[in-house]
Amino acid sequence: MSSEFRAELVRFLPRLRRFAHGLTGNLETGDDLVQDSCLRALSRVDQFRSGMRLDSWMFKITKNIWIDRLRSEQVRGTVVPIDESLAAGSSDGQKLVDERLTLQAVNSALDQLSPDLRVLICLVSIDGLSYRDTADVVGVPIGTVMSRLARARRQLHDLVNQGAGQAHVVES
Repeated sequence: MSSEFRAELVRFLPRLRRFAHGLTGNLETGDDLVQDSCLRALSRVDQFRSGMRLDSWMFKITKNIWIDRLRSEQVRGTVVPIDESLAAGSSDGQKLVDERLTLQAVNSALDQLSPDLRVLICLVSIDGLSYRDTADVVGVPIGTVMSRLARARRQLHDLVNQGAGQAHVVES
């Protein structure tokens, strides 16, 4: 393994971490996914060829591991951490509560998307990949990425708004 490959992988880690966090909806689980992805990539570094894009290769590895985990959770069930509280980041209590509720609504909506649509949202909206690069990662034509992404965004919007309609705020 070349030192150039290692350096490129290290530079790529923040992007991979954002992607993994977007897929899992949890920092700890996302970090575990990044670690497993790096281990798999390093164990199969001989499959990485000169001229290949490291980001596409790593996104594919991460996506495949995540989908494998989803399938295994269907058999074993999901493990939920006891404490998922967010650290206080604002002195304005109302703003903090609103931000947490919005984040919770978006995460909940992301959880309800199919794995294929969730991957697209994470690659394009969280990591900022182009439609062409996203098409390379998921292995579908660019037009398919565009139509599925539009469907994913509509579903995400509907799910977030549906949840907002169910919340009742009592003002004093």
